[in-house]
Amino acid sequence: MTELEKGPQGVRRGRGARERILSASQQLFPDQGINCTGVDQLCAVAGVSKRTLYQHFAGKDELIAEYLRRFDPDVLPEVFDRADLAPRERLLAVFDIHSPLCPFLRTSVELQDPGHAARVLARDYKMAFAGRLTETAREAGATDPEQLGEQLALLLDGASARSRVLNTEAFTTAAAIAAILVDNAIPTA
Repeated sequence: MTELEKGPQGVRRGRGARERILSASQQLFPDQGINCTGVDQLCAVAGVSKRTLYQHFAGKDELIAEYLRRFDPDVLPEVFDRADLAPRERLLAVFDIHSPLCPFLRTSVELQDPGHAARVLARDYKMAFAGRLTETAREAGATDPEQLGEQLALLLDGASARSRVLNTEAFTTAAAIAAILVDNAIPTA
């Protein structure tokens, strides 16, 4: 690498800068929150200048939206697309893989503007997530799949918020409640 390919402190610039910035956001936003993470810190962790950050993103708001856009674009395919699990088992498996829920809730709490691109993405994700639950509840034979999907979505969001606020593991309790809801909503043969 020549001196011209290095940034001010000898950090490589150019190629891969966008991905390094996104990687820094994926590291910093969950750990310290969106509002507490400054552009200077993002640049330091990514090894880029502010100018480079602004060449790739119009501003922090655009970076936040891209951060969410990349987080879980297919809405938990590792659960909902599993052919080896029966629909009932998939409904309950979402309680085992709960980390994808937190960034969307956290972003919505931190960003006050309901029209902010990241907040719109969070809303759309939550609607898509409830839709996947409803679709799976329908596949499982639930008598009211819309109601069960919405109940499970609310239960997951509540467990996510409670575990974040109280720094406790609420998903075990939520999974037990979900099993009761699922058993009551799906007629046995």
